[in-house]
Amino acid sequence: MVQFSGVIHNADSAIAVPYATLTNVSYQNQIFNANHQGFFSFVAHEGDTIRLSAIGYFPQQLVVPKTNEHKVTVNLSLKAQVIDLPVVTVFPWASIEEFNYAFMNLKIAADDYLIAQRNLSPESLMAMAKYVPRNAAEIQNTNASNRHIGLSNKVVNQRNSNALFSPLAWASFIDQITQGNKSRGKE
Repeated sequence: MVQFSGVIHNADSAIAVPYATLTNVSYQNQIFNANHQGFFSFVAHEGDTIRLSAIGYFPQQLVVPKTNEHKVTVNLSLKAQVIDLPVVTVFPWASIEEFNYAFMNLKIAADDYLIAQRNLSPESLMAMAKYVPRNAAEIQNTNASNRHIGLSNKVVNQRNSNALFSPLAWASFIDQITQGNKSRGKE
């Protein structure tokens, strides 16, 4: 058994081939991968057949050489595989006539202002509010605004106001004093 290591390069440019696959065909089809710099290292037996493949390159096979040491280091090169695909033109309509009809009957807004008006209509905004979640900044702004309103509107929010500043509380207080004097017979 030997430590089989090496680097995989492009045969034309000597640039590393990242994430190439090395399969040990002779020993249970074990699969190993090169890293992002094309380096690989794994344990193999002398004489094992290794299949080397990568997307965009021709596959190749090599045999682990016999050596007196416990390690083998190799520099491998893969030849690029260029495949020319036929040109494909995609049409969403079955014929040119259908395209012409659809194009001529296309309804387009007059200008960007009308598109913006339609997108900012109350109906459109309510529909979007149902399905689009609020982001963190929007939630924080709403909470800060609500806290500001709660702190600055003490007059409107009677729960947090002081009764000493309320004329209605003073009127009730004076009325209670007057009622107390009447119940004791003093006027």
